Amino acid sequence: MKTLRARRASLVTGSLIAVIVGFGAACSHTRNGAMAHQHCMKVTGTMFNLYASEHGGALPYHTNGFGDALVLLAEGRPQDVAFLCGPGDDGRVLSNAVVQGLHVAEEQCSRVYVQGLCKTNDPQICILFDRRSVRGGDHFYGTGKRVREVCLLDGSMQRVPDAKWPEFSREQVDLLVAAGFRKEEALRYYPEALARR
Repeated sequence: MKTLRARRASLVTGSLIAVIVGFGAACSHTRNGAMAHQHCMKVTGTMFNLYASEHGGALPYHTNGFGDALVLLAEGRPQDVAFLCGPGDDGRVLSNAVVQGLHVAEEQCSRVYVQGLCKTNDPQICILFDRRSVRGGDHFYGTGKRVREVCLLDGSMQRVPDAKWPEFSREQVDLLVAAGFRKEEALRYYPEALARR
């Protein structure tokens, strides 16, 4: 028999998942017959916060790389994979990995996850971002400037235009170094930080 505390935790978790799925359904609308905004970064921020609350503030980490850490984040919920994938990614690779317990190489991920952080780190650290920019980003896919959507540690989302990506990358490298990352490790996530100013 579950303890009262365990039942409350299950109820809170179930409620948050229902909110995530409901919000995700609202995010999955069509524009001119094409799917748009199905990979909502805001929902992803909620997923990370939920995971941290269930794991003593720690975010997912896997020694095989961030691809497998993303599998941990969606463990038992393959329907949530869409929120971990960038625009143009149908989610098949991550979904199969979640269902079958497969390894996901980092190169196969359409979003880059910066693992090794916890909720006590600087809230302005970016923990997940689109590997490549697209016109309009996920929210306005196919229109406007090329942008990448990013999820910050506090769960918020930003849209970073290509022209500002090197500067954003340099700022993120500095934040990661301040959080205890080696500079080489931080640059692995943000090689554009080395671009000329």
